[in-house]
Amino acid sequence: MSRLIQLPPKFLPPEWQLANQMRYSSAAAERSRSERLSAESQRLVEETEKATRRAQEDVTKKLEQRIEDIKFWKQELDTKLAELVKEIDVLLTYKTRLEKALESCAEPLRVTQQCLAERESRVGIDLVHDEVERELIKELEVIEGVTSLLKRTLEQTNEQIRLNRSAKYYLEKDLRDKFQAEIIDDQCAVLTSNSPEIHYSPGASSTAQGAVTPGEWEDFSNLNIVKADKQKNNSLSLRTLIDSLLEQTADDLSRQHQAVSNALQIRVRETKSAKSHLEEHLAKVMEEISSQERNIAALKQAIAEKEGPLKLAQTRLQARSQRPNVELCHDPAQARLLHEVQEITGTIERLSETLALAEAEMRALTRSQLSLEEEIEVKARTVYIDEVVCTQLRQPIAFHHF
Repeated sequence: MSRLIQLPPKFLPPEWQLANQMRYSSAAAERSRSERLSAESQRLVEETEKATRRAQEDVTKKLEQRIEDIKFWKQELDTKLAELVKEIDVLLTYKTRLEKALESCAEPLRVTQQCLAERESRVGIDLVHDEVERELIKELEVIEGVTSLLKRTLEQTNEQIRLNRSAKYYLEKDLRDKFQAEIIDDQCAVLTSNSPEIHYSPGASSTAQGAVTPGEWEDFSNLNIVKADKQKNNSLSLRTLIDSLLEQTADDLSRQHQAVSNALQIRVRETKSAKSHLEEHLAKVMEEISSQERNIAALKQAIAEKEGPLKLAQTRLQARSQRPNVELCHDPAQARLLHEVQEITGTIERLSETLALAEAEMRALTRSQLSLEEEIEVKARTVYIDEVVCTQLRQPIAFHHF
């Protein structure tokens, strides 16, 4: 019976001592970690408090700097806005002068307009803004005199007034935005951690959609000022032009008529010369087409002539492949036949490539021929318009002074 009863396991004294020692060490390590954490926590609290104070002071300082920047740009915008408003008012008086001047201007310009219309029927590359067209347009301006100039200038004036008002609108909008931004930054600058109106805004830390960099912010206002300056300067230039136009009188129409006639004569000579050169090149292209046709025929003949030798060499190789047993020897004759087939095949390939290039060149020459023929027709049409139509139309022109 005593054999069946098993005593519970027992630890040895060394094991008991080791277990106690491990618990001592664990407790000491835990106390050490806790002490380090407490010290680190205290240091972190003090450090974050200092960092928070520095951050608030830095933010307040930067807000004050920002307010100064806004005030500076507001002053710049205010100055440019005042200048632009004054310029708009002055330009409106110039517009009134132009409208009154236009009421007394009118003159028919049928012949010159018809010449311009006829020259619009030129085709292809000949529809060019050449010296004749510039002289005709100038003559049209001279004949129209004050009327045409004032009409165009009035359109420019209306457009400039629109641009000035557009620049004024963006200046005013920028000023309104900066006024609102200054109010907001003023409010932010006086806030403290103890202000009653502060509150949590979890989404405020994310970058607002459409936010710009300080450089972009300055560039935006600077661009508005530059645009306003540009429009003001354009307006000043336009007013100078208007003063000049309101004082000018009719030019010497006969001199301008002669200038157009001279330009027509020169242009006709240039066009005839170009047509002559085109015809010369067409003749050379036609000659080259004939030469290339002969070259293609020779290449095709050369390729055809290689068919017999190639068939012969391949037939010999086929026949020699029937030699019995050991007689099927790769002898010098067999090697030469194989080399001959390669040579003839390579020759045919080179000839075929050359033929393809020649045929491509032939197609290019044909396109060049068609292009030259088309261009010659264009030049002939231009000569007819300038030498016959326009010259005859201009002969009975009678000019009137205003």
